[in-house]
Amino acid sequence: MKSKNAVQMTLTAVFAALYAVGVVFLAPISFQVFQVRLADALLPLSILFGWPVVLGLSLGAFVANLFGGLGPVDMIGGAVANFIATLVAWKIGRKRPVNVLAAITSEIAIVTIIVGTYLSFLIGLPLTVGLLGIFLGSLVAIGALGGTLFLALSSSRVTSMFDSSHFFEQPKEATDDRVS
Repeated sequence: MKSKNAVQMTLTAVFAALYAVGVVFLAPISFQVFQVRLADALLPLSILFGWPVVLGLSLGAFVANLFGGLGPVDMIGGAVANFIATLVAWKIGRKRPVNVLAAITSEIAIVTIIVGTYLSFLIGLPLTVGLLGIFLGSLVAIGALGGTLFLALSSSRVTSMFDSSHFFEQPKEATDDRVS
């Protein structure tokens, strides 16, 4: 039987690696103000997987932004944006299916506001240009691609593999059958 912590740590590492490699491999479209970070399509998966995605995509953004050339503000800012966006979406999206659209929309808004603001400052462009550039890319990556990925992976067949009663099963504690 797998321990819950080992599985969650493994998922966190997998999501961090997928995000970082996705951004670095697709660097020409992953950096600057007008960007489509295809790795951002993973953000809505926080609704399904919770903490492993929240932590993994935050760490992945930090690592990926090491290669972006904009320094510590981008490294920390991107990680914070992903952390807040995925955490908020996870909390909102728990009450499926009604809140999934709201959860994904919140991710787009949070990433747009945080990343668009600091990139405008770092690159020296008007704030509206920074917000628009990140919004359009996030709408494609998080909204369209991430929403589609979420729907594909949230089918009962896929989620049953990760059901808490099976995949994240806690070891049963020994009970004391003695009568006091």
